Amino acid sequence: MHAFAMASHCRICSLVLVLQLLHIYSLGICGFKHQTGKDNVTSPTNGKLFPWNKMRLPDMVVPIQYDLCVHPNLTTVHFTGLERIEIFVRENTRFIILHSKGLEITSAVLLPKDDLGSSKPGKQLQVLEHPAHEQIALQAPEVLTAGQRFLVVIEFHARLADGFDGFYKSTYKTRDGETRIIATTDFEPTSARMAFPCFDEPSFKANFAITIRRERKHIALSNMPKIKTIELEGGLLEDHFDVTVKMSTYLVAYIVCDFKSVQATTSSGIKVSIYASPDKWSQTHYALEAAVKLLEFYEKYFDISFPLPKLDLVAIPDFQSGAMENWGLITYRETSLLYDPKTSSAFDKLWVTKVIGHELAHQWFGNLVTMEWWNDIWLNEGFARFMELVSVSATYSELQIEDYFLNVCFGAIARDSLNSSHPISNPAETPTQIKEMFDTVSYDKGACILKMLQDFLSEAVFQKGIIHYLKKYSYRNAKNNDLWNSMANCPTPAEKGLRRDFGPICLWSFQFSRTGKLTEIEEMMNTWTFQKGIPLVLVKFEGNTLRLRQELFLYCIFSLSPRYFWHIPLTYITSSSNTVHRHILKTKTDTLELEGEVAWVKFNVDMNGYYTVHYEGNGWDNIIKLLDQNHTLFSHKDRVNLIHNAFQLVSAGRLSLDTALDLTRYLRHESSNVVLLQGLGYLEMFYHMMERRNISDVTENLKHFKLVIDRQMWSDEGSVSDRMLRSDLLGLACDLQYPPCIQKADKLFSKWMGSGGTLNLPADVLKTVYSVGAQTIAGWNYLLKQYSLSMSGAEKNKILYALTTSRDSEKLTKLIELGMEGEVIKTQDLAALLHAIARNPEGQGLAWNFVRKNWNKLLKKFELASFSIRTIIVGTTSRFSSKDKLEEVCDFLLILIGNL
Repeated sequence: MHAFAMASHCRICSLVLVLQLLHIYSLGICGFKHQTGKDNVTSPTNGKLFPWNKMRLPDMVVPIQYDLCVHPNLTTVHFTGLERIEIFVRENTRFIILHSKGLEITSAVLLPKDDLGSSKPGKQLQVLEHPAHEQIALQAPEVLTAGQRFLVVIEFHARLADGFDGFYKSTYKTRDGETRIIATTDFEPTSARMAFPCFDEPSFKANFAITIRRERKHIALSNMPKIKTIELEGGLLEDHFDVTVKMSTYLVAYIVCDFKSVQATTSSGIKVSIYASPDKWSQTHYALEAAVKLLEFYEKYFDISFPLPKLDLVAIPDFQSGAMENWGLITYRETSLLYDPKTSSAFDKLWVTKVIGHELAHQWFGNLVTMEWWNDIWLNEGFARFMELVSVSATYSELQIEDYFLNVCFGAIARDSLNSSHPISNPAETPTQIKEMFDTVSYDKGACILKMLQDFLSEAVFQKGIIHYLKKYSYRNAKNNDLWNSMANCPTPAEKGLRRDFGPICLWSFQFSRTGKLTEIEEMMNTWTFQKGIPLVLVKFEGNTLRLRQELFLYCIFSLSPRYFWHIPLTYITSSSNTVHRHILKTKTDTLELEGEVAWVKFNVDMNGYYTVHYEGNGWDNIIKLLDQNHTLFSHKDRVNLIHNAFQLVSAGRLSLDTALDLTRYLRHESSNVVLLQGLGYLEMFYHMMERRNISDVTENLKHFKLVIDRQMWSDEGSVSDRMLRSDLLGLACDLQYPPCIQKADKLFSKWMGSGGTLNLPADVLKTVYSVGAQTIAGWNYLLKQYSLSMSGAEKNKILYALTTSRDSEKLTKLIELGMEGEVIKTQDLAALLHAIARNPEGQGLAWNFVRKNWNKLLKKFELASFSIRTIIVGTTSRFSSKDKLEEVCDFLLILIGNL
């Protein structure tokens, strides 16, 4: 046990240092030298100095409307473009500074807005380039006078990108093996400039009129409905789309494909369509049902109608992230939109539903109201993650997303407990720095502090606050403080027409100023958004007095820095009362006086708060006794919270492993699937760490779960939590070579293989069955063949995971080779593949050595700050738990830093 504690502590400390070095490396790649100063002034090919030396565009000229015509040739894999940008000149200038990356500009002409219909030729604009800043300057022959409007007409062309950003090509194979190409876009955060010259910053909102040229065998999609199609000479068709609402460039989207769709109409008249490649059309129906239901929910919840006449959701064969919220044309990775009842598990269904809920929330949070700059991307992503919880709870309660949301906050805490974490609102200037902001902190921590604020204010007051925010800043940009000010304009209960029981919460929460506005929200929430980390609240019993103090909680480091403190909205229950008590901890230390006889206290009720709690003295011993005697004194969320808290404290060296394991002793009496899953997670971590270090036989640790394992049915029956527990339990049991599990899985795999892959197995146990089957040569080869043939992304994910569990290093090497080739295993899945191989004790060194030897090749496939690169680095190193491996990883990253 003590060996495990040391290994766990070393593993986490190693991860801390690795992430810090990776962060330093990425900062070097970002190139701080490009941010300010004379180094930014470059000499274009014509010898003239570039007239602007900052990363951010000037606002002397702003766009009003783009008329953009694009023709992607899917045979030559090139595209041509013609755009007319209506601009307004705010200050006298001879230069129009905008973004362009990788585009060949063949012509740039300036026309006075009022002379559009005349035959006068336009004035040629000289094009100056600043590649380091991804900017171009269009130099006019004379000064453009403030207050005037002009048309800038630009012709350009480029190759469809090979990656996942800008205007790029994507391919898929039909059931008959034919490879087909589509052209699609993904612009967030800074890739619209790869598709057309533009003012590619979120505050430069404009209208867009899109026209797409295509072949007759294809269709074209864009943000707005198609209003007409014109036939051109040579047989090409030209689709004209209606003008968009005012929006940022990163939300523009267009696709040329041969997909098929299903459609439905919401109660408010919005046409909703789901598009997929023809062979996967049958997997679109659940997404259509969910999208309609969730869109109707949001219109009611936000009290704002969806402003577009249609909403398309499209499954893209090659997609790096989960989805992208383009206004009216949302794009998804196939596994985030398509649902196959035969091969999609309970978790797959939850995943699809919550991703749809996430992207639909963006149609308001992000699209209708957009953050002013990327430092506040959490206003988009944190809210969308939080609204997954709100929307899916209301529309699909059977999916039990409230329990899943606990894991969202656990993930945020794990990242935020590292010294390499960052504030939710954090400076970001370069494209690489901006991409780094799309991480667990912005998404998950952002969502968790919003959940805490909702609990603090009450659901009704919180909802009114965000409605006020959305209505006030519609079609505009907003900052952190704009949200808090909207929340602070909390009317009295009488004004709101609320039930009487909401009034005291609002009155208790804040001190009212003379104007009647709530004055403390901004002060409180700034402590959560402008500093990194998560607070540790230390609780000590002294009679009926509770002594509280707060510190920054960090793995491996004891921080007594007075610089870190939060305004923490504490909640707690006691042995003498089920009432949820509340107290705002605003100082480093504080005391609470309890009434009556109090034997125990439990903080962070139902884990609605974002903080870790340490019960000093005999506090944990008392909780352990309570759980042994009657664990139902605490709600299932509180029990999950206690287990998580205990092991977090072990990882930080503040609690002994023996105490944490004693806490889990009661699990043999536990009936909550969610709590069992949490305990199982720590057992699994324990097992894999011991397995890698050959410390002991850990199958004995199954004894707490043996009864639960033995009563599992190999079926898809039960609630979502029943099914998820079954999937995890059976997976671990077979991984631990538990004979009844291996025998059952092997029998099912043999039947499936004997049927030629046509036998329908329960979806929740597919991964387990495939993993057992992959341990034989014949089984592994057959699974690889089925992987290449399957039309279900959900099934392919399960097969690919199973293939990575082989103990044959040659087979694992073959998987990596296939991932690098990008044909059988798509490049989008390479990061997950390397992560999965590194989970395998036989594959951990293989995956890590591959990353070291092929780092430059990986950077050609994925940008440095991309989610994929982060997954590759963390996935291949996070299971190391020795000092030798720590030194090896650090040496590698230091070499990379030294080569900058």
